[in-house]
Amino acid sequence: MQVKDIKKAIIEKYKNKQFVIDKTGCIKTVEIINASFVADEEFILRSPNYDYIKRELNWYESQSLDVNDIAGETPAIWKAVSDKDGMINSNYGYLIHSEENYSQYQNVLSELAGNPNSRQANMIYTRPNIHIEAFSNGMSDFICTNNVQYFIRDNQLITSVNMRSNDAVFGYNNDFAWQKHVRDNLIDDLETETYKRYEAGPIYWNVGSLHVYERHFGLIEKQIEKEAERQRLHNMTEELLGDSFMHSRMIKTS
Repeated sequence: MQVKDIKKAIIEKYKNKQFVIDKTGCIKTVEIINASFVADEEFILRSPNYDYIKRELNWYESQSLDVNDIAGETPAIWKAVSDKDGMINSNYGYLIHSEENYSQYQNVLSELAGNPNSRQANMIYTRPNIHIEAFSNGMSDFICTNNVQYFIRDNQLITSVNMRSNDAVFGYNNDFAWQKHVRDNLIDDLETETYKRYEAGPIYWNVGSLHVYERHFGLIEKQIEKEAERQRLHNMTEELLGDSFMHSRMIKTS
């Protein structure tokens, strides 16, 4: 499956009113369980906010666990999940670079540099005690990414992302940008370590729960409208081609 197939699946569930209520008990979502696809596009339903993505990447690279350190206005979602002091768990740069989380990035770099055929190049983002730490001091931040595994095959660096949960609108856009950023950094660092340049391979996206919140249902409606317009234009073209064909036959036989 590709992003276009996931988009179709979301639209079909919406049309069939296959809704799931979120943790608040009152907000509808369209949800795909065990979504698995090639992340061959940078968004599913809504174009990325490149300005924010740049700010988030910089914050990730700073490894700060304080949402107030995000440049500019801190997004509402980060404020909502942070604890009373603005602290969170899910700074992805911290999770893969910090020695406190066992230097996940460096471990993968060393593993791939020493053994390109390895199946152990695995950056582990979450941790067993997240069940407790997700809610400490008023926080609500249960890390969404479980792990990301990397493979070198046929001179390509392949990325396999495994997520617990992913919002198909803002979440996917920002997480895809991060995973592409990490993948590209790994390619550069592997070249420094091994003097060999690997190509950027596919990014495989695996999600326990890929979902669209009710507040974003309008984006699904727009996709439905676009498809209806595309079908209308297609039918018009077919009709015009048919008329042209019949007209040419009449001229030939007259």
